[in-house]
Amino acid sequence: MFIGGTVISSVEFHGNMSLVIFMSGCPLCCRFCHNVELINEQTEITLEEIVEEINSSKDFLDAVVISGGEPLIQTSDVADILRHVRQLNLKTKLDTSGIYPEELEKLLKEDLIDFISLDIKAPFDDYRHVVGEDVGCDVKKSMELINEYGVMLETRTTVVPTLHTDDDIRKIACSAKSDIYTVQQFRNKNVLDPSLEKVKNPNAVELTELAKSLKDHFDGTVRVKTGEFGLQIIK
Repeated sequence: MFIGGTVISSVEFHGNMSLVIFMSGCPLCCRFCHNVELINEQTEITLEEIVEEINSSKDFLDAVVISGGEPLIQTSDVADILRHVRQLNLKTKLDTSGIYPEELEKLLKEDLIDFISLDIKAPFDDYRHVVGEDVGCDVKKSMELINEYGVMLETRTTVVPTLHTDDDIRKIACSAKSDIYTVQQFRNKNVLDPSLEKVKNPNAVELTELAKSLKDHFDGTVRVKTGEFGLQIIK
């Protein structure tokens, strides 16, 4: 399998100390991607090596998070990792763009995931404008599958001022069928498109006000994540 590294984190799975495994590779080339180094990373590691790392940390962990890149281009390897994590009675989380609903369902059928963070990068009918690929229908199908299997779901959107309007975010919130919807602040460092480094990060106060306005459009928990204030639940 190909990975870009691992890290111990208390923020990737809120309320849980987690080992985060960053799987390499992603077929999308989102201009605002902040994990650029993972797109073409070719560092190979064996299942035995990653199992050893999990085992050496398990006494300090609540969970293992599989992130990326896009993990579901390596579904069989992800499944092997999650099966081992299940044997250790640790929680599991998957971060995904949702562009591979058929691969996602393989993991859902085995009941290998406790929590999923699904990136909704644009209104489903406007993905080509924001991402460059017309994959909104696949993302929507993934969201529907997760709900069908009853897995805890967070949908989240990174707000890029030159790519999203406030109305776009409200439209996404209206269509997001999930337990949590998180508005994330775009950060203009280490992004795929160098021209976006000139785009100002969204104002944290204004982004919080936008998140508050979503309470009228979304039935679940609304959160906002900014560099200035961290992760906030909107009351």
